[in-house]
Amino acid sequence: MTDHIPDTVENAAATPDKDQPYHLLGLKPDEYQQIGDILGRRPTSGELAMYSVMWSEHCSYKSSKVHLRQFGQKVSPEMTKHLMVGMGENAGVVDIGEGWAVTFKIESHNHPSYIEPFQGAATGVGGIVRDIISMGARPVAVMDALRFGAIDHPDTSRVVNGVVSGISFYGNCLGLPNIGGETWFDSVYQANPLVNALAVGALRHEDLHLANAKGVGNLVVLFGARTGGDGIGGASILASDTFAEGGPTKRPAVQVGDPFAEKVLIECCLELFAGGCVEGIQDLGAAGISCATSELASNGDGGMHITLDNVLLRDPTLTAEEILMSESQERMMAVIRPDKLDAFLAVTTKWDVEASVLGEVTDSGRLVIEWKGKTIVDVDPRTVAIDGPVYNRPMAYPAWLDALQADSPAKFARATDGAELKSQFLTVLGSPNEADTDWITNQYDYYVMGNTALHTPDGAGMIRIDEESGLGVALATDANGRYCQLDPYVGAQLALVESYRNVASSGATPLAVSDCLNFGSPENPEVMWQFARAVEGLADGCMELGIPVTGGNVSFYNQTGDVPIHPTPVVAVLGSIDNVARRLPSGWQDEGENLYLLGVTGDELGGSAWAGAVHDHLGGVPPHVDFTAEKELAGLLGAAAHEGIVTCAVDLGTGGFIRAVADGVLRFGVGARVWIDEIVSRDGVDTTAALFSETQARALVSVAREDDVKFRGLCDGRNVPVLRVGVTDRRSGELEVQGLFSIELEQLRSVHRGTLPAQFGPVVGG
Repeated sequence: MTDHIPDTVENAAATPDKDQPYHLLGLKPDEYQQIGDILGRRPTSGELAMYSVMWSEHCSYKSSKVHLRQFGQKVSPEMTKHLMVGMGENAGVVDIGEGWAVTFKIESHNHPSYIEPFQGAATGVGGIVRDIISMGARPVAVMDALRFGAIDHPDTSRVVNGVVSGISFYGNCLGLPNIGGETWFDSVYQANPLVNALAVGALRHEDLHLANAKGVGNLVVLFGARTGGDGIGGASILASDTFAEGGPTKRPAVQVGDPFAEKVLIECCLELFAGGCVEGIQDLGAAGISCATSELASNGDGGMHITLDNVLLRDPTLTAEEILMSESQERMMAVIRPDKLDAFLAVTTKWDVEASVLGEVTDSGRLVIEWKGKTIVDVDPRTVAIDGPVYNRPMAYPAWLDALQADSPAKFARATDGAELKSQFLTVLGSPNEADTDWITNQYDYYVMGNTALHTPDGAGMIRIDEESGLGVALATDANGRYCQLDPYVGAQLALVESYRNVASSGATPLAVSDCLNFGSPENPEVMWQFARAVEGLADGCMELGIPVTGGNVSFYNQTGDVPIHPTPVVAVLGSIDNVARRLPSGWQDEGENLYLLGVTGDELGGSAWAGAVHDHLGGVPPHVDFTAEKELAGLLGAAAHEGIVTCAVDLGTGGFIRAVADGVLRFGVGARVWIDEIVSRDGVDTTAALFSETQARALVSVAREDDVKFRGLCDGRNVPVLRVGVTDRRSGELEVQGLFSIELEQLRSVHRGTLPAQFGPVVGG
């Protein structure tokens, strides 16, 4: 194989008519023309590589920017009073008090996780953790939101086993607890699973760092793992043989992760920050060096000069374009003052982390990259990283939506017989989307580091941040693609309030949002309408609740052929709690406590678990959202937790009231006797709705009898409807719905826990 001859800027100017494979890199003809107009000549192969990855949907948000701006526009000073860093940085940062801050973000790694589930999921965890490191924070926990195809499809086991193994391998090796998330199965995700990974980190206010290349003469250093051929073009559908004839036919598109290298990198970065050795650090994720150099330069003094020959390689056959585009993992880029270089290298040497000086910051306003003594890139970095294409895509109201909404589950006969209702309840509880996920979560370590206060199956995960005061944070992720298919505006808001309510049910105060917006092709006008409505709904909902969006991710092109997934905006809410000792678990532990239903029940079964599991039906309209009721409920739960007058709280979401009761009894194995007659009579619903309706702004709480009067007074004072609906009973060993049916807890547990092991093998560790 002959040596690859670099395509220089000089050569590009001299050969304007050279044919370039821009279409194979995901660029449209008009985008390629736009690049030429910007440069005043055709791009070099290196420049074409950079623009192709940085102008991809994944990196540039070119189809979503016009809609995402709402998150910055629909805010008030009150909403952002806890916000230290918002959208546009590697991760949002929230002030939680006592000089502490937390940074958190959720991102997708969907397509790689179908091609190679283990590495796709593993590197998704690694990438989001590096975003947290780059802010100056120590990562303290991870979560995941997963969507798979039909549980009984032959290929689902391959994807599920690979994804779960990848997440557990990487997170466990990093020593980070996995404290929660969610798992759904639906045939719409069959060839396009969703793997959304979240990480949260903690830092003192003074330790906050932002990534930019400021200070003319400062050095640009690449450190961490060596650059290899894995992950090339992951952001732009790149096959490397488009660049050089006779070169490798194709590089692997899925990155390969090494969690042990990342663990060392975490400690190395934290020591570099603590020692004042760096001006800023940028992680290398999507688009690799192309992204890191162009973004750092754009956010700094505007110029950078890089010698690409100085990049340490695992594979010496890589071309310049491949080095620019490689998404090899466990790499970071730092900007340091020249007089700090020795101190920097002393720290990296201590941690056995390789480092190389690639170049320096300039005030030229240009990103110049040399290779073998020739200039192969000479661009304005803003045109690469910031000022790319912005599309206002055509939108169209879906032609099928009115018929879908008209197809209400009200057409199904409602059971009144206790035996039939029991059968329906067990069908819902054992259905794939309501079944216990122990088979998955038992493969994760959720106690490592010793600061986990709540974890799966609690509705929210909770981590202690400060050992002295007990200050902590709670996080929950939620999305319901069924709701969003029926109404993307309301569906996005339902994801928001569900996550908000889960955090509030833990005893924490919701403060901020990160989102991961998973949709089909933006070139489909119906999909763009869904996306626009979902973003509008989420932005409006955050305004109503008074919590800001701090950042997140958009993932388009999630579809099989021309069939898109259900709109799936995953919403992560973070909240703070002054002392994790006051946390509320999702289940009761003592007998003789009263159970109270907070909120009012309506007949809302459109898109419900009951409709899906019992009748295999999706249609109608999703539940109504009442933001005032949600805020009042959250305020009550926070006050009750602070005063110690509630012993547990279970939010009512999918599966309705009876699912919440099941969660409560199964959490610690303490039975309960409940009655629904008063729900039926007070709220004017039938028995089926009382059991299965998914009306929002509701929670089930347990209260010790001596606190009854105080608790009811708190409800009255905060305008939250309350109804006594049961009592806990340790000795009975069963869940009884008075006058209808009873189920022994062992049978309940068997039904709930048996679904996933039946498909994927025995429960790991149990």
